[in-house]
Amino acid sequence: MKLLFVGDVVGKPGRKALGLLEKVIAREAIDFTVVNVENAAGGFGVTVEIFAELSKLPIDVFTSGNHIWDKKDFVPLLDDIPNLIRPANYPPGNPGRGWAIQSTPAGIPVGVLNLQGQVFMAATDSPFRVGDTCLEEMKAACPELKVVVVDIHAEATSEKQATGWWFDGRASLVIGTHTHVPTADARILPKGTAYQGDAGMTGAYEGIIGFDPKNILERFRFQTPRGMETATRDVRLCGAFVDVDEATGKARSITSIQEKLGS
Repeated sequence: MKLLFVGDVVGKPGRKALGLLEKVIAREAIDFTVVNVENAAGGFGVTVEIFAELSKLPIDVFTSGNHIWDKKDFVPLLDDIPNLIRPANYPPGNPGRGWAIQSTPAGIPVGVLNLQGQVFMAATDSPFRVGDTCLEEMKAACPELKVVVVDIHAEATSEKQATGWWFDGRASLVIGTHTHVPTADARILPKGTAYQGDAGMTGAYEGIIGFDPKNILERFRFQTPRGMETATRDVRLCGAFVDVDEATGKARSITSIQEKLGS
């Protein structure tokens, strides 16, 4: 079977780029699609209206990260949307869930686990310890589960790599999000897990991590707050697709993708 993972959707340009999904899914014969949407509303969080728009697309599971908490009106809905997940290693009592299991059209269950890194990020529990617990819960909920995707939403490349090695042989794919810059390290780890350090963002690349350069340059120069507006040019859908042996959950191959809007 083939999985498609799409990196952080940034603002309106990123949402426009998701118009390429159907073409990519058809061309690559994709069976299951996961998209990180934590930046879908102007780069910060998700709104009710935007999620309703995204729900019309061929997306099986929506992952997120630290910005999922930014739109306060949307946060309570995290309890009500079974295929939208947030990092599992936030403290207990927060709305939402950290993993989901959905099925392909052929009835193959796919588990998706969302974790957040600790390095240079908000204080959360260990993604390694919580991740182990979540895998146990997922297997208990669906004993036949073989195919597992892990979205590690983290800042540090080393921590993302460590997560890949920790779950090697227990996940079909471990892929990083959050930094918005696609990495050139897609590979299969020794025990059969596909890995990529960062999927890259889905948004406008003529800018700085999806945003207009002017205010960000001023933030760096003057070290004082500035507003951030999404960039608008060179819009791409980025991520990876993975060929998985559904009988074992092991990955056969991983291929990074960058689809340019309008090309």
